[in-house]
Formats: sequence, structure tokens, C-alpha cells
Amino acid sequence: MSIAKVIEISASSSKSFEKAMKNGLNQANDSLKNITGAWVESQKVTVKDGKIDQYRVIMKVSFVLK
Repeated sequence: MSIAKVIEISASSSKSFEKAMKNGLNQANDSLKNITGAWVESQKVTVKDGKIDQYRVIMKVSFVLK
């Protein structure tokens, strides 16, 4: 039997939502082991001078505990 834990992370990118997700997973992978899945809970953008400045995601990341 395995036990999994789910955490919430926030990540951003100046390029796209996809890049924000990749940034978040890369950072999580640096400190967590056994990541098994992730999903986006919400997306938003920040706007500066009428243009999108940052793409931001709130993600749930699951990983298996040893």
C-alpha cells in the first residue's frame, strides 16, 4: 500500500500558462521525490500597461511518501 500527499504550489511565467506549469513542476521536482501527478486548480494573469505581464497558476501536486 502507498500513501500519497498533495500539496499546493503557485508558479508563474512571463511567456505562457504552459511555461508557468513547467516552472512549477521543475521547482517542485527539485525538492520532492516520487511526484506522480499534478493538476491546475486555477489560472490568472497580471496586466501591466494594458498587456499581460505574468501568467500564474495554482497547482496541486501529488507525490508518494516512502
